[in-house]
Amino acid sequence: MSETIRTRFAPSPTGDLHIGGVRTAIFNWLYARRFGGQFILRIEDTDRERSTEDSIAQIIETMRWLGLDWDEGPYRQTERQDRYREYVDKLIGIGAAYRCVCSKEELDRKREEAQRAGHKPMYDGTCRDRNIPANCGKPFVVRFATPRSGETVIQDLLRGGITFRNEELDDMIILRADGTPTYNFCVVVDDAEMNITHVIRGDDHLANTPRQVVIYDALGLPLPKFAHVSMILGSDGKRLSKRHGALSALEYRDRGYLPGALVNYLARLGWSHGDREVFSPGEMKELFNLESVSKSAARFDEEKLLWTNAEHIKTAPEGMLAELVSGLLLKEGVTAASAEVIPLLPMLRERSRTTLELANGCRYFFTDDLRFDAEAVAKFFTPGIAPLLAELADRIGDIDFTHDKIEAVFRALIEEKQVKLKDLAQPARLAVTGGTVSPPLFDVMAALGRARCAGRLRAAAARIAAGGN
Repeated sequence: MSETIRTRFAPSPTGDLHIGGVRTAIFNWLYARRFGGQFILRIEDTDRERSTEDSIAQIIETMRWLGLDWDEGPYRQTERQDRYREYVDKLIGIGAAYRCVCSKEELDRKREEAQRAGHKPMYDGTCRDRNIPANCGKPFVVRFATPRSGETVIQDLLRGGITFRNEELDDMIILRADGTPTYNFCVVVDDAEMNITHVIRGDDHLANTPRQVVIYDALGLPLPKFAHVSMILGSDGKRLSKRHGALSALEYRDRGYLPGALVNYLARLGWSHGDREVFSPGEMKELFNLESVSKSAARFDEEKLLWTNAEHIKTAPEGMLAELVSGLLLKEGVTAASAEVIPLLPMLRERSRTTLELANGCRYFFTDDLRFDAEAVAKFFTPGIAPLLAELADRIGDIDFTHDKIEAVFRALIEEKQVKLKDLAQPARLAVTGGTVSPPLFDVMAALGRARCAGRLRAAAARIAAGGN
């Protein structure tokens, strides 16, 4: 490509940034990075009643957490009001826009009449040819004079040519009575002045595109290339929402998902590269293209996201994982230095789907305040097991504390007492970890150390003897 690719992500700061918006950001970011272009962040905050500073801060925090670095911005539309008004004046000056003084009551009446007649409720152009001046003494809006005939054709990079009849398009308001510009108008001015070459967005914006294209044409501005990506659906085929488990991106962070895993999964919701499922951000930046983006809607699958996260945990840098785990443990009042966590990762990361699970799997290595599983206690801490746990504690007291030596002690004890390995192993696992699921027991005990294991085995035996099961 000879031109410099420039894409943008332009969220409205009216709430949390959810995964549909995040995927749009990812596609734009990947496309710019894939072709050595530039990625712009723009905050579309013209809705003053609903836009908040907290939402803007959350958008920026989300982008930074996900590693979606931008080259310019964040621009804010509220800081560009003078530029919009200049373009409004230009459109009025060339006869492509006009002032409208129709009251809300008049507009409501026109809409009702159109509906009764079976027509689409559109503005009828009452003020279109009246040349109403700015000093008319009445409140007015400014409307775009949409061509009344002909067609507007969109060449979509994913969907091919899409034709809209101009007579179906309304004379939309581009400047409200309070002097603030509207979305479809601002987008055109911003994308033109920021030299955006490619607009990649959800297909819920497809109806807006012809309205924007006619403004481009009226102003003589070059059109960007459009690509409208299909929406993300829930497992039931309906538009994705919180009832399907969809959360804001930062909520996924708080639930133990890695940013690379979330970017990987959301990029794969609509884009493919063969049958491959797991990619690093760097790999996706080398491989992404619009030709491999599906026109069909993608379905969100939380189990698949969880699987993707588990795969990323397996290959994530040890230092990064250890730092995350250390921070999660500290929130629970458990102190564990990153350097202490790193040796535990090889046996824990393979079975952890989230960093929360990984931290929970590390917890009993750094505190004796175990969280015992009540059902497991009732099942395995039986009166007959107490002497065996106490005996095991005694026998590990004078051995080299390695996997093989610990296993030898176990096998000698069960052979002597004529019990099965599982009948001792599960109570012992419960005693030293607080649960019945862990990496291989002898590896866990070796990592815990002789003193801690012996102390926990004796504490469990005493608990059972005292009837505390």
